[in-house]
Amino acid sequence: MSNKIRNYVIFSYSVFWAMVLGICGTASMVFHCSPFVMRVLSNICAWSPTIVLLAGFKYWCNGITIKKFYKNIFSGKIKAIWLFAVSAITVGATLLTVLITAFIQKQEFSSYWSLGSWSFMASLFFSITTGPTGEESGWRGFLRPLLNEKYGFVKSCILQGIIWAFWHTVLWFVDSDFMGLNMIPYIISNVIVMTGLCFLINLVMNRYNNLLYAIAIHFCFNFLYCFLKVDILFYIILSAVYILIIAGCILFEAKSKK
Repeated sequence: MSNKIRNYVIFSYSVFWAMVLGICGTASMVFHCSPFVMRVLSNICAWSPTIVLLAGFKYWCNGITIKKFYKNIFSGKIKAIWLFAVSAITVGATLLTVLITAFIQKQEFSSYWSLGSWSFMASLFFSITTGPTGEESGWRGFLRPLLNEKYGFVKSCILQGIIWAFWHTVLWFVDSDFMGLNMIPYIISNVIVMTGLCFLINLVMNRYNNLLYAIAIHFCFNFLYCFLKVDILFYIILSAVYILIIAGCILFEAKSKK
């Protein structure tokens, strides 16, 4: 792993963890801020990969301007069939997992869904302005091409998934419904699922280099979780579904090169 990749990962982790523990932790424990304020602050924390990228832009992307960088990462064509397909796969994976979970637990499909604390429009806004727009400039706009160039499709996707998943480590312990032994399958599921999302993103962005695909996939995944009420079985099944997605992406990529 090159120094630039390693340094970007270290800085992105450090800034995010410091923001979550420092800003959100202080706001919650010292100032007892409202849920709305806490949600806004958590959205700001999600922008840390982009904050790191832009703060050190001359080091990370020496020789080009920020304007040129963004022009490049949004330069690819938007193919409606690809955008629909990868979005549908992302949404479909979650819906299929809920169906399988409901069948196993003998529950109604509707029992796994709830509007939660926010209105539909508030959930939509928060979902768009967190990871999909906050993280993707860094993870997929900057880091993905570097890893692809150095490691190739499969290894790059796996590395991206591991890096992306463990960036969330602090959230697993401060913002998770699971404790004790349930944390083990939950963490494993996070790694598998985020790796699967990286395979989907790489599959389409290798063909049409436009960050909108990554934003769409990230959004489609995050948005449904605003309304889900699930236990650890859901995440175990979701892992199996995404293993199939990973296998499908590898086979599709291999066939396309023949």
